[in-house]
Amino acid sequence: MKTTLSLLTCSAITLLMQTSADGQTTSNQAIENPLEEIVVVANRVPVPLKQIGTSISVLNEQEIRAYGNSALTDVIRQLPAIGVSRSGGMGTQTSLRIRGEEGFRTLALFDGLKLSDPAGTQVGPQLEHVMSSGVDKIEVLRGPQGLSYGADAGGVINISSRRDIEGLTGSLNGQSGSFGTDQLAASIGGGNEIGDFYVTATDFETDGFNTRISDAELMDDDGYSNTTVHARAGFNLGEGFRFDIVHRDVQGETEFDGCYSGGTVHDCDSNYDLEATRISGSYSNENMSHSLAYSSTDTESQNYTLGVPGFSSIGELDRVEYIGNLNNLPGFDLVFGADFEEEFANGETRDNEGYYLEVLSDFSDSLFFTAGIRQDENDDFGSHTSYRLSTAYLISLGSSNTLKVKASFGTGFRAPSLSEMAYNGGLFAYPPASLVVLTEESSDGFEIGAEYFIGNDLRLEAVYFDQEVEDAIYFDAASFSGYLQNLGVSTSEGFELTADYTLNANWQLLATYTFNETERPNGQQRLRRPEQLANLGVSYSGLDNRLNINAFYRVSKDSVDAVFGSPVDYVLDNFDVLDMTARFKLTETIEIVGRLENAFDEAYQEILDYNSPEQASYIGIRVSF
Repeated sequence: MKTTLSLLTCSAITLLMQTSADGQTTSNQAIENPLEEIVVVANRVPVPLKQIGTSISVLNEQEIRAYGNSALTDVIRQLPAIGVSRSGGMGTQTSLRIRGEEGFRTLALFDGLKLSDPAGTQVGPQLEHVMSSGVDKIEVLRGPQGLSYGADAGGVINISSRRDIEGLTGSLNGQSGSFGTDQLAASIGGGNEIGDFYVTATDFETDGFNTRISDAELMDDDGYSNTTVHARAGFNLGEGFRFDIVHRDVQGETEFDGCYSGGTVHDCDSNYDLEATRISGSYSNENMSHSLAYSSTDTESQNYTLGVPGFSSIGELDRVEYIGNLNNLPGFDLVFGADFEEEFANGETRDNEGYYLEVLSDFSDSLFFTAGIRQDENDDFGSHTSYRLSTAYLISLGSSNTLKVKASFGTGFRAPSLSEMAYNGGLFAYPPASLVVLTEESSDGFEIGAEYFIGNDLRLEAVYFDQEVEDAIYFDAASFSGYLQNLGVSTSEGFELTADYTLNANWQLLATYTFNETERPNGQQRLRRPEQLANLGVSYSGLDNRLNINAFYRVSKDSVDAVFGSPVDYVLDNFDVLDMTARFKLTETIEIVGRLENAFDEAYQEILDYNSPEQASYIGIRVSF
């Protein structure tokens, strides 16, 4: 890590010596027409939103700062159709579900680096260790759209650090507040015609609170600390050639309740280390682009019970991927690629090869189609074919009024993870799990919707979705025997409503509502999936944009969880939470930030027997240049 950062620092110095002192960034310039905003999460290549038939949510740096949350999951959870359940405070086990699908079916990338933990139980992203500091843009693709990303991508979160930087820019942030929380974050970036770089570092620590209700004996605080360094550098080599390198290092230490050693113990610790690097080279011109990348991810987790080392895991994920794009073909563009992955988890290994091809129509300014197919070859589970179809149609209703109608259908599959298979075949499994031979999951999803735009002032969206997972794998929470499989179909069906309205230069309103009816093969509701989710955001900007006040109100209703040893589910209480953030610019470079979380001091549970944070307040300062 130190060698990589030294190289990046040397590169930064070289760039800055050739950069004017008047640095500025263009990454957050206002987009006059939201339909022209460029995203990459849908097709792995830059495409304007007007052409995309799938459902995508986008947040820029200004919007992320308006939410103000330290944990990235607390920012993303306020987007449509996204539910989050966390077993306590910061750093505890967290699941982010898109349209009711399991968190491990969500693929997360940061500057192209796949955040999946190969040693994790289901090889999903450990999003509880991802901080919001240093994030410039978030794109969320909703639904089972694993075509170009890999077999098990049932939803995609594409995270980006700051790009398109001219000159030198940087910031230093510090905040303190409730639960003994302290955070220090710093970033620096620069760029010119030769290249660009961006480095961000965060040090977060909190004493936390007692995470588990049943911890009536110790009633101790369960704290968390996180140290993250994320660095990116790119070099323009001339004539369309570019070289990029990304490095990420995360160290997280979590105290929690609920480890098991002959019974439930309420003095548990977990250390998590991630070190990941991605290098890539690309070539592009007006007719084509090609990119070849190699990435390596190493993770290590160590759990402690009463200070004594317990369960540990070591994982490694090596990935090679190629993405090609042919533009300006007669009436269509082609996107094609291949990826090769080797997973290592606690002594077990597996390879997966994937190849895909997607056609994007280019014969009309108002009607767009895509059709793609993917073939996966898995060491343990053989060949699988996935596909995706989508369409979008633009209807002009006046000079600035546009109606977009869209629809898509996609499929995917997920092989049982190495950890799932090893557990069921290990010493700790017993019937019924030890008798189960796990097979792959398959998924598909359909959606149809419409978006209405009035210039850049109003955006309305309505989407109906219907998706299912066949033979879903889950942990036996009733008897802890291991991993079982729901033989049959688990469904998620519902609709999403979104409204984003700029009243004037001072006021903006944002509202989302998601209704999601989920069902397991036995007819019962899927666990920890609220049937109703709603968000309301109000933003005010005044005093010549020196004062910004943001309030975000979220509601969760009709969720159930499992009771140990009981076939009957427990109905969780409905709850609503109000968070508020205020920012005041003392000067052009110094800003005071105040934040109030859970303003109503709502007592609620997202997971049975686990507390959620009480009312908390924070104050901080941000210095930028």
